[in-house]
Parts: sequence; C-alpha cells; structure tokens
Amino acid sequence: MINQITATRKLRKGSLYLILAGLFLLFSIEAFSQKQKPKNDSWYDDKPLHFGFSLGMNLMDFDITPSQTYLDQDGYFPEVSILNPGINIQTVINLRPAKYIDLRFLPGVSFGQRSVNYYNFKDDTDPIYEEIGDVQRLQSSFLEFPLLVKLKGDRLNNVRPYVIGGLNYRYDLAGKKEYPESENIYLRLKRSDLYYEAGAGLDFYLPFFKLSIEIKTSRGLRDIVVHDQGYPGYSQYLNAIEKMQSRIWVVSFHFE
Repeated sequence: MINQITATRKLRKGSLYLILAGLFLLFSIEAFSQKQKPKNDSWYDDKPLHFGFSLGMNLMDFDITPSQTYLDQDGYFPEVSILNPGINIQTVINLRPAKYIDLRFLPGVSFGQRSVNYYNFKDDTDPIYEEIGDVQRLQSSFLEFPLLVKLKGDRLNNVRPYVIGGLNYRYDLAGKKEYPESENIYLRLKRSDLYYEAGAGLDFYLPFFKLSIEIKTSRGLRDIVVHDQGYPGYSQYLNAIEKMQSRIWVVSFHFE
C-alpha cells in the first residue's frame, strides 16, 4: 500500500513537471524554426554589467523520508500530494566576463505553500481525517540570494539558448520559533537553507529589451524540519518524518 500511494503521488507531480518541460520544449522548437530575419540591436546585452527584473511562478515541494520506526508503530505516513503555485519577484544583476558566460545575482523574494498529508496504513484505508490537523499547510516567504553561472549558445536570429546553474541561499521569514497557538500547525521549518539550482532558458531579443523565459529546479541541501519534542498531544506529525528536504520548481520571465 505504501509503495502504491507513493507511486501515485510521484506520478501526479511527475506529470506536472513533464507538462512544464513540454511547454518549454514547444517554445524552443518554435523559436528555432524561424526563418532568417534582421537581428534586433543587443547593445544592452553586450555591456559588461547590466540590470533588469524578473517575475516568475514557483511550485514548492518536499522530498520526505518517512520514519520507518514510527510507521511500523502507529501507521502514519507523510506525503506532499498537492502542489500549490506561488510567485517570485527578483532584481537581475548581470556581469559578463566573457562572450558566452554571464555571472548573475538575482536577489528577491518568493512566496508559496506546501501541504503535507498523512495516511494511515494500519487500516489500509484512505487518508486519515482526525478532528484536528489531518493536513499540515506550511507557508513560506523567502528572501533569496541566488548566485548563478549562465552559459550561452550562439544567437540564431533574435533567440539565444542557454543553461544555468549555481547556488541559492534562502531565508524563510515565515519560519516559526514556536508552534502557533491560533493555527492547527504541528510542524516547524528551519529558516535558512542552501539550494543548488540548474535549468535552461531562451533569450528573446526584442527591439528595446531582452525577454528570457527560464525553467529551473532548486533543491535544498539540509533537513528543513525542526526536530524537537513536537507539539504536546500531536507529536505524531513530527515523529512520522525522518528527514524532509525542500524542492522548488521555478518558471521565470526575465526583463533586461
């Protein structure tokens, strides 16, 4: 039963990821099927240093390792089953040390929510619904400080492909020092984490600015859940989790 539920959840999230990748692939095919046409001036792109801003949509997720000991004892199994969209707002600072290499610093903020559902496998039934707190809805408001390397390909007409990767330090302003008494939330998240990021994108050279469409994945390096004694009377929500790492998918629109 555990494997069945886990496989179903991964299939749902995997399908969403494939949809995002498919949309990006369609953009790529359309861009590179263009006939030769006059190139728009790229003086802003050839500067050693230029600036811009970025708007994006994110899908925040957790990679959860359940506690096998607690599962055997009480049957609680945690899983993220629904991905809720959030938003990203960033400033773009782009340094160009070489023709095909950019160093990018994109400080900004992002907002999102993740819901951890709990399943009861002792009864081999549907997700449990207790009087209080069968789903843990965890909000995040991140300050972000990504430092990325952008490797660019050759320009074709007014389009240029690229890949990007690097590190991103995030600080969660929504992280709690104590359990909120007014909410039925019995998990707490650590405020800081370091993420590695990788992705790809397309630069579109327009007459007066450059628009970049980018998709990337971001994965946290540390266990993000706070392992303390748990909220009195509801420690099962914490005890069911051995390890929980953050994963975020981001689709960005950069204007430079």
